[in-house]
Amino acid sequence: MEKIRLGRTNLMVSRSGFGALPIQRVSLDEARLILRKAYENGFNFFDTARGYTDSEDKIGYALSDVRKDIYIATKTPANDRVSVLRDIETSLEKMKTDYVDILQLHNPKQLPDPNDPESAYSGLVEARKKGLARFIGITSHKLSLALEAVKSGLYDTVQFPLSSLSSEEELKLIDECKSADIGLIAMKALSGGLITNAATAFAFFRQFDNVVPIWGIQRERELDEFIALEKNPPVLDDHMLEIIEKDRRELAGSFCRGCGYCLPCPADIPIPMAARMFLLLRRSPSEGFLTDRWKENMERIENCTNCGHCRQHCPYELDTPELLKYNLADYREYYARYAKK
Repeated sequence: MEKIRLGRTNLMVSRSGFGALPIQRVSLDEARLILRKAYENGFNFFDTARGYTDSEDKIGYALSDVRKDIYIATKTPANDRVSVLRDIETSLEKMKTDYVDILQLHNPKQLPDPNDPESAYSGLVEARKKGLARFIGITSHKLSLALEAVKSGLYDTVQFPLSSLSSEEELKLIDECKSADIGLIAMKALSGGLITNAATAFAFFRQFDNVVPIWGIQRERELDEFIALEKNPPVLDDHMLEIIEKDRRELAGSFCRGCGYCLPCPADIPIPMAARMFLLLRRSPSEGFLTDRWKENMERIENCTNCGHCRQHCPYELDTPELLKYNLADYREYYARYAKK
């Protein structure tokens, strides 16, 4: 698989990175099969997080014996030095390794004070000094914070949601990172699954020689698609640009990317799916959502307690309760019209 230099880290990582958030939804052995197949087909960059339940355990189970051949990035949500160090020790134990290649702060509300000896940034620096992490980075869903991190010069990598739907303003981050020689990792490269043409998304990123998309992979068939794309990279031609423009028109404005930061929900509403059901019904095969199980899931929206947790934790600052109500009303109408009785 073609490699790309990840900024000043000088790590030569596979141009397709493996986003390990989705493997928390599959069994241990299924995760191992997918991770090993990815490795055997050239993936050498795996991104996970302390907050992704058992994702780190699965990476350790599947890849510990080839640790020297891969690069691992993980994340900590910690807000202070002590917690950062505690999290990295846990991550290392889970992944059966002595170090990670990149330790990232996971979507902080603001950049921590580098001059505060007890700040999360100081925790990153200490982890690096102790050899627990080779490089340090930060992830953010806010463009202003990502740009601030780049300009600070304190971080080796920045991770930000980028896709073929990104605005011109968001895409400027690519040039900023290139000028500063900061490694740029693109999360949400398929916009939470709403970009359904992987080839166009793949070709879009091949325009840039300093961006590493991490494809969130849960199923072997999804992995197979990216393996095939790597073997025969598509060209971003006029037809693909037309598809991208169509996606941009249909997905204009604010929408749920399915990141899951809104969870847990006290009413047990599957928010990451329910809050974008309108789009899923129209951009995916809808039959799987027109079932008794999904009808029950959507009706749980009626049990919303307005606790505010989802709204407060949405990195895109969406009014999630209102979005859920809209999607429920649309789902009921769609279900009544198209569900097989």
